[in-house]
Formats: sequence, C-alpha cells, structure tokens
Amino acid sequence: MGRTRLPILLGATALTAGFAVGGRVLLTRQAAIARRRIGKPLGEDSLDADRVWRRSLDGEPIELLVLGDSLAAGLGAARRKETLGGRIAKGLAVRLHRPVRLRTAAVVGSESPDLDAQLDGLAAGYRPDVAVIVVGGNDVTHRLPVATSVRHLDAAVRRLRALGAEVVVGTCPDLGSLRPVPQPLRRIVSSLSRRLAVAQTDAARLAGAEPVDLRRSVGPMFFDEPEEMFSLDRFHPSALGYRRTAEALLPAVCRGAQRSVRTRPHSASR
Repeated sequence: MGRTRLPILLGATALTAGFAVGGRVLLTRQAAIARRRIGKPLGEDSLDADRVWRRSLDGEPIELLVLGDSLAAGLGAARRKETLGGRIAKGLAVRLHRPVRLRTAAVVGSESPDLDAQLDGLAAGYRPDVAVIVVGGNDVTHRLPVATSVRHLDAAVRRLRALGAEVVVGTCPDLGSLRPVPQPLRRIVSSLSRRLAVAQTDAARLAGAEPVDLRRSVGPMFFDEPEEMFSLDRFHPSALGYRRTAEALLPAVCRGAQRSVRTRPHSASR
C-alpha cells in the first residue's frame, strides 16, 4: 500500500512486451479510471502514534520499531490507537504485561529501497527489541523488479538483526482486492503482488526474520468485506482493516519480543 501511483504502474505495464496495442490502450484507460476513483482524499500524512503504550504496566518498555510504507505508517486511521503501529503496540503490551515504546519510521509512499533511509534516520544508539516491516505495495505499482525489492528487504532485516532486534515481515498484500482498479489490470497487480509476497517470505526467512503472509491471513477479509475493511479512498485500510492486519502480525511480534526480552539486557539509554 502507499501513495496511489497506479498510472506509473500502467506506464511500465503498457510497455511490457507481450501486450498488443489494443491491450495497452485498454490498460491505459483503466489506470486513468482507477486514478479518478481513488484520488487522494486521505492526503499523504499519517497520524503520529509514537509514544509509550500502557505506561502504567510494570517494567521497562519494550522497544517496538515499525518500518515500511503507508500501511505501516497507518495512513487512513482516524485515531492514533487505530494505526497499525498503535494497535500492535497496545496488543503487545497487553499480552506481555509490559509497556511498549513505539517508534514509527515508516513513510507514506515508500518502496523497499527506502528502508535503508528509514534505518539511517534512527537515532544513534537506538536498539529496538522487535521490528515490524510492511512494504511492497508501491514496489508492485511501480513495477520494481522483485530481485531489487528482496535485496533491500534482506539488507534491512540483516541490519536490524545486527542490532540485536527480532524482525517480523508482513508480506505484500494482495492488490487484487482493490475494487476501484478495473479488470484486467486488477488481475495483473494481483499476480504481481502474490509473486512479490512469495519472494519476500523466502528472503525474510533467510535473513533471520519471521514472515507473516498478509495475503492469506487478512486478504480474504478485504476481498469479502471491502466496505468495512477499506477506508474512504478504497485503497488504504479502515480502522477495522488495520485491526485485522495487526491481529495477524501480533503473534509473531509477541514471539519476537519475548525472545528479545529474555536474551538481551536493557539499559536506560535504550
């Protein structure tokens, strides 16, 4: 998910060998239709949900870092607690009975190569206990080569692991659930997003992260209940969409946080 750039996708798709001229014209028209339908009613700024969640609980806060695109940033949520980071932080605090300090480095419109800059922007000495990465939607709409996407994902996971963090990767959602995108363009982006998700799963495991297949865990809900699961732009999740996505990620995040808390000492500087 991320900034709506379906016309860019189409520009690349329309030039791909194998499409007849008539097919290219059709897809061009469909991308224009999708652009008009979606627009940018949510703007490009997500809510700032960074804070210590459940501060009243005992113990030093668990450090939670969220990286990625607008889904990770929580664009479309009306309240801080409805963002993806806010929901994960609150759920993690409740399950582990510890306060959780959320740090969101995700940026609306980001692609996998932007993960490097998001990590570079962290404060010197910052050490997350567990990091969540959700990225890939913009890689698909911009036709970024899968090899490029997974190379940057691999590098980000390895940097985080070198810091001692446990890492959870939410793989690319199925963009075939985007109803404003006409057929056959919707089938094309669906196929591309599934391909990227499979590659992300393999790359995450090899780099030492735990992948969570968002296409399988929450994708059917977005297909079956689009009015409830999408926000008003029908592109980004609604409060319920973020809730279901957080619920899918939370078990893996809890496992990672528990391992980190058990094996690494905490200090006031963290």
